[in-house]
Amino acid sequence: MEEKKRYEEKEMTLVEHLEELRKRIFIVVGALILFFVVGFIFVQDLYRWLIADLDVKLTILGPTDILWVYVMLAGVFAITMTIPVFVWQLWMFVKPALTPRERKVTLSYIPATFLLFVLGLCFGYFVVLPMVFHFLMSLGEDLFATMFTTEKYFRFILNMTIPFAILFELPIIVMFLTSIGLINPYALQKVRKYAYFVLVIIAVTITPPDFISDFLVTIPLLLLYEVSISISKFVYKRKEKQMKQQASSE
Repeated sequence: MEEKKRYEEKEMTLVEHLEELRKRIFIVVGALILFFVVGFIFVQDLYRWLIADLDVKLTILGPTDILWVYVMLAGVFAITMTIPVFVWQLWMFVKPALTPRERKVTLSYIPATFLLFVLGLCFGYFVVLPMVFHFLMSLGEDLFATMFTTEKYFRFILNMTIPFAILFELPIIVMFLTSIGLINPYALQKVRKYAYFVLVIIAVTITPPDFISDFLVTIPLLLLYEVSISISKFVYKRKEKQMKQQASSE
């Protein structure tokens, strides 16, 4: 009888967790839809800002191209603005399982995640995109009649920005994985040369085939990895210190 009661209590707890998870998902989806609507309202202003420095006029091949660009711009805006909401809801979901100290520390992930994502977008748009764009244009100078379709141009922008926005989340991901014990700074140091190789390949792949462009993109990515190792060391040592204090108090 007691086992049945314990099972029912456990089952209720699981149901409550699932209800809480569903609630958090609904909030995130609602925020995403809301920001998408806001982005769609101001999409023309965003479009004009993105093409302000473009020397050529973009063309479309059909009516659906216009809709695709609007949806894409509004979607990127919505995803960017929803990131803090998503991280906040994730934190609220795991909050009961955290100690007061862990809650305070992990709360700082929310603004950091958003800022790093935006920083990655800005790095891709203001640093990488101009280099790649001017290099590619120089290849066809005086050889081709230049005509950009709106869809292809904005796909090009996405390819030059979104990967960096994701890569710039590396320090936060490393901090979180270290805090829950999945990785440690010594493992990151051990695979450093392989990580460097992967980051160099990424930099060379997405930049023009010249040394300056490769260098300007590779260095920030390598620094990002080193920052991640330093953050992992800080979190790991603090975690070890807390465990020793708890052991001594017992």
